[in-house]
Amino acid sequence: MSEQAAFEPERRSGPSMTPRTLRRGEDLVAAGIVEAGDAAMVDAVGERYAVAVSREMAGAMVPGDRDDPIYRQFVPSAAELSALPEEDDDPIGDARFSPVKGIVHRHADRVLLKPLHVCPVYCRFCFRRETVGPGGEALSAEELRAALDYVREHTGVWEVILTGGDPLVMSPRRVGEIVRELDAVGHVETIRVHTRVPVVEPERVDAAMVAALSAATPVWVCLHVNHARELTAAARHACARLVDAGIPLLSQTVLLRGVNDDAVALEALFRALVRNRVKPYYLHHGDLARGTSHLRTRIDTGQRLVRTLRERASGICQPTYVLDLPGGYGKVPVGPGYLAAADGDPRRDGDGGERYRVEDLHGALHDYPPRRTGGG
Repeated sequence: MSEQAAFEPERRSGPSMTPRTLRRGEDLVAAGIVEAGDAAMVDAVGERYAVAVSREMAGAMVPGDRDDPIYRQFVPSAAELSALPEEDDDPIGDARFSPVKGIVHRHADRVLLKPLHVCPVYCRFCFRRETVGPGGEALSAEELRAALDYVREHTGVWEVILTGGDPLVMSPRRVGEIVRELDAVGHVETIRVHTRVPVVEPERVDAAMVAALSAATPVWVCLHVNHARELTAAARHACARLVDAGIPLLSQTVLLRGVNDDAVALEALFRALVRNRVKPYYLHHGDLARGTSHLRTRIDTGQRLVRTLRERASGICQPTYVLDLPGGYGKVPVGPGYLAAADGDPRRDGDGGERYRVEDLHGALHDYPPRRTGGG
């Protein structure tokens, strides 16, 4: 079996797959995803954190395998009911930078606009798991107007990022209205949409949704995907519809224990994304959300994996490994470093330049610029 074939999705069908979304323990039991003895646990976790598994993701799972990377992302675990002291309800500090309901303004040139708090699936590692869920709050017409007014009034805002919740859960009409409102703001030159929909409910990416996203230029779609097996045939078709309509796609991935914390899985994912015209953008270190420690890796694990990927895969397959600092201090790159000062400190050579020791992809050190000997 080829390396790529090992990551092809296993598909299931039949009466048990009829419900569009599985939300309760009994739904997951009926679909053959969990055993009857786990139904009560699923519901206990669901009382604390929202549960939803879409038909597409249920069909991509290996039945009965708790170590399956798709299962681990969407099916509740009893470990979620245990929190570490450093975990927090708002691990990246959104609330601190929310001057108006629905707006997060952490960086001078861009804001988040969160029109709703509903998602088609609920990831077990979500950093907004305290605020999202079925029946989750959406901005009223008046609140949305106030959020858009905030964007209009702050002329330094160059980019608006639609997030939530998942903005593509909204109807195409609503998406199109918001996109057109933002497009009419002269200083807003870029709109970005963060979504899981093309992967987890690809049928939503129909002609009407594509048209809604094409109502302004440029609109970028940032796809959240963590494993190559999430890129089912339907997901690949949804991505193609967007790209063929002139909408560029980026991806963001969370590094997750037991899901993608090995070089083979990450390489397969990023190659598959590039093959489907999606540029890998961010590889996120797991946030300190409550009840997620069983899915977080160590930062040095991520650095080792990124170093390995740099050696194995094309540059267009390389995302930036980032840590979103607790407290609202923003994302910082935390990938491996290859540059060190020569002899402990940068040293001026005779022409006033600096000298460094640079580590290559195999761990060997080199002088930069190269040291020259003799008269040359």
